Amino acid sequence: MRVIVFGATGMVGQGTLEACLRDDTVTEVLVVGRSPTGRTHPKLREIQHADFTDFTGIADRVTGYDACFFCLGVSALGMSEQAYRAVTVDFTLAAARTLLAANPEMAFCYVSGIGADGTGKTRMMWARVKGELENTLLTMSPSAYMFRPAFVLPLPGGKAKTTWYVLMYRVLTPLYPVLRRVAPRFVTTSLILGEAMLATARDGASPRVLEAGDINEVAGVRT
Repeated sequence: MRVIVFGATGMVGQGTLEACLRDDTVTEVLVVGRSPTGRTHPKLREIQHADFTDFTGIADRVTGYDACFFCLGVSALGMSEQAYRAVTVDFTLAAARTLLAANPEMAFCYVSGIGADGTGKTRMMWARVKGELENTLLTMSPSAYMFRPAFVLPLPGGKAKTTWYVLMYRVLTPLYPVLRRVAPRFVTTSLILGEAMLATARDGASPRVLEAGDINEVAGVRT
């Protein structure tokens, strides 16, 4: 399987990239990003691309792939809806349109978040925007899958880029074993999330929106 990863330098993306590099069924991993990952591996290739609103210029370099794991995202904290949409919706759809045009059978796995609301009724801006994006992606391809994790433990040495998340994880990470015991369906790791996306890309999933509790199950982790 040949896969593409977006957001590989972020907290979720780091674990997803590691899962792909470890998986023997993955023969090639292409990372598309603005900055290099700093990693070397026989299976790893990278494309540095500046304009995330337009990927048509690299369309000929992203053909022949079986799956895309889209892990790119930002916190809505302190952002206007317009600014949040520009990153969350515009970047994702620009990538999806180019990739699915080049690879119609591709599995497109999008990392959303617990609480995303596709009904449009929620007052939480980020949840409404994420839900709207999920709905659009699901109509674009029968092999599009949405992943809604809750608490995600980063890889050892990995960390979030958002200051608020860094502080939160500094407090909660030592409590991970306790959280695993008391709320096993709401906690996972970035590596397990990557493994769940790989399993879904290979075997499919039903329903196509995987809630926090589904992620560990799909990855084969007992809760």
